[in-house]
Amino acid sequence: YRRDLESDGLTRLALEAELRKAFISGEIHAWYQPIVDLKTGVIAGFEALARWVHPKRGVIPPDHFLTATRDLGMMTDLGAIIMNTTAPLMARWFRDHRLPQGFFVSVNLSAPEIERLHLIEDGARVIRDHNLPRKTLKLEVTESVFMSEGTGAVKTLERVLDLGVRLALDDFGTGYSSLGYLSRTRFSSIKIDRSFVTAASRGVPEALAIICAVVALAKSLGMATTAEGVETEDQARLLRLAGC
Repeated sequence: YRRDLESDGLTRLALEAELRKAFISGEIHAWYQPIVDLKTGVIAGFEALARWVHPKRGVIPPDHFLTATRDLGMMTDLGAIIMNTTAPLMARWFRDHRLPQGFFVSVNLSAPEIERLHLIEDGARVIRDHNLPRKTLKLEVTESVFMSEGTGAVKTLERVLDLGVRLALDDFGTGYSSLGYLSRTRFSSIKIDRSFVTAASRGVPEALAIICAVVALAKSLGMATTAEGVETEDQARLLRLAGC
């Protein structure tokens, strides 16, 4: 026994209590990170990210509450909030602005959501209710989640794809990749983890080699590539030269 174990436990209980309240009182919001076409500089879409805006503590980073959300079994609730916030906003943008062809929004998909039997019906309802163009919605599933869910995930996601929803494989190369699954599932794009982008911009040759290999693999399979964490012009130039 240590005193810090008690304080850590109390802190965790307080966080979970506040988090439950946050879901009910509307403190969970979707923030939108732009996805830019490196060839044209035009915003091609957005990724919807969950943010907790606490009335007293301000914005709480996702790494401070996502684990607790998962442990509380509320990941499907979080996904529903993001989806139900994003869909009407996208409908309004399409109505009020001349968005480029193929404009999309990416939403992260957790393991509990993949397991839900109603995932397909929910996706169809969102697209239908807000009259969104086909392929406006892109669901992102991390490599580790996709692999851990196995063939069940493949079957569920294949049915989702039939609705006209696009699918992206997130964090490619950071987990236990299976090229077999990659070739059997209709991913429209592969996301390159920001760790490779950061390392390549610092002159690590292995990181740049991995980026070039992923881009070449994606092209050979008819997929696009998206790089995460691009924060400088040098990083953008490097990725542009790599064909990302």
